[in-house]
Amino acid sequence: MVLIAAAVCTKAGKVIFSRQFVEMTKARIEGLLSAFPKLMSSGKQHTFVETESVRYVYQPLDRLYMLLITTKASNILEDLETLRLFSRVIPEYCHSMDEAEILDNAFNLIFAFDEIVALGYRESVNLAQIRTFVEMDSHEEKVYQAVRQTQEREAKNKMREKAKELHRQKMENAKRGIKGSSSYGGSGGFGANSTMSAMGGGSNFKSSTDNVTSEVPRSSYTPISKPAGPTKAMKLTNKGRDAESFIESLKSEGENVVAPVVSKPTSTSQKITSAPPENIDLVHLRLEERMVVEIGRDGGVRNLEVHGFSTLRISDEKFGRIRVCLENKDQRGIQLQTHPNVDKELFKLKSQIGLKNPSKPFPMHTDVGVLKWRFHSTDESSVPLSINCWPSENGQGGCDVNIEYELEHTHLELNEVRITIPLSIGSNPVVAECDGEYNHDSRKNVLVWSMAILDSSNKTGSLEFSAPNCNPDDFFPLQVSFVSKQTYANLKITEVLQVDDNSPAKYSSETVLFTDKYEIV
Repeated sequence: MVLIAAAVCTKAGKVIFSRQFVEMTKARIEGLLSAFPKLMSSGKQHTFVETESVRYVYQPLDRLYMLLITTKASNILEDLETLRLFSRVIPEYCHSMDEAEILDNAFNLIFAFDEIVALGYRESVNLAQIRTFVEMDSHEEKVYQAVRQTQEREAKNKMREKAKELHRQKMENAKRGIKGSSSYGGSGGFGANSTMSAMGGGSNFKSSTDNVTSEVPRSSYTPISKPAGPTKAMKLTNKGRDAESFIESLKSEGENVVAPVVSKPTSTSQKITSAPPENIDLVHLRLEERMVVEIGRDGGVRNLEVHGFSTLRISDEKFGRIRVCLENKDQRGIQLQTHPNVDKELFKLKSQIGLKNPSKPFPMHTDVGVLKWRFHSTDESSVPLSINCWPSENGQGGCDVNIEYELEHTHLELNEVRITIPLSIGSNPVVAECDGEYNHDSRKNVLVWSMAILDSSNKTGSLEFSAPNCNPDDFFPLQVSFVSKQTYANLKITEVLQVDDNSPAKYSSETVLFTDKYEIV
């Protein structure tokens, strides 16, 4: 058989896509395809139509036709067998038999058609072979990729070891330099000579110091008398005095100039020390969460990740041996993980954080990580703040935009909520209604919608505006940012107990939840 072309068309005769297998002009192929719906007639039981030059073999697929154009000399039985294989290929790559789905997978279908027919002749392949050939799954390529990844990993390990070695050498050189700076006469020989004197007696020390003093070259510098006359050489003067003299000259000329106040550096300003946080007790706990959310503009959560950790800071040794009691009200299955030195059984049974060895204290005067947690979901009910942006064209070259928010998790109180809406270049929005405040930043071409606080009392709000010279895609992605003093994981510190007598210890705590990335794309 000689297969001229294969096409998928609607029952009305519209060609969705076509693949040509022999040399033929585009006009000829278009003429053959346009003639097919005219040759169709109702009431026929067979699925082929013949003309003077070609034969049309077709099979209905819901609202579509799978069409083959062959020569009249081809075997009709082979044509039907090839048609059945073509019809089985389409559901392999398309979930539904509609025009949009066919167009989305047109390239994969064309690649599959090329595996069935080559230069007009049928290839001896089945559906599984076609799938393998189109995927182009190569064992040699997998082996090559594995070898390459192994080589890259080994190279990174070597680089890491080399960096550690260089850092070690740098630290050793720095230690030697510190010893030399505190040595006799700054020559770096005091430490070495003292070691030699301890090993070999005082005579060695004397001879070595004599050698050092004898080898030091004497300076041949003689001061030159300063010439009395003026010189053209560059003169380094006090910058502050130059500024004061310049200001005085401007004042003498009648200019009204206010002299700048120059703060002189003091010993306290030169010495910068990290002051401890204010209003904290000797036992201080911090809960911190970071959130990454990506939501589709038409709904559906593409990604939601929450990473949290808890740190403990103890400033007094008498509170070194303590246990931290937590209250966990989470019902979503957030993964909690304690530090390796923390007693896991104690945490599982009583939700308390304590060391495996109760006789040992926690480290002092440092933030110690004791607990971390992670949550990942694509469920829409997991989103704390839902945003619905609805832009529509107004028929005047612009868009009318309606945006609404809703606080889904009412146990959270969100502060400093900012919703940043991108605009097209040069677009000046006109706001008709706004719950909260808004600001148009013309330099960044964004409209910022802000609310000071969101809680259960005002969990919904909306913004309506119109923007000229734009289309609906210009308003995405929306970026959302907020902070909260409650954790997404719904963890809460209830009390801190001392290990010895289970007496409560005074403590302070701080909780913060903020967004690393929160977008509606």
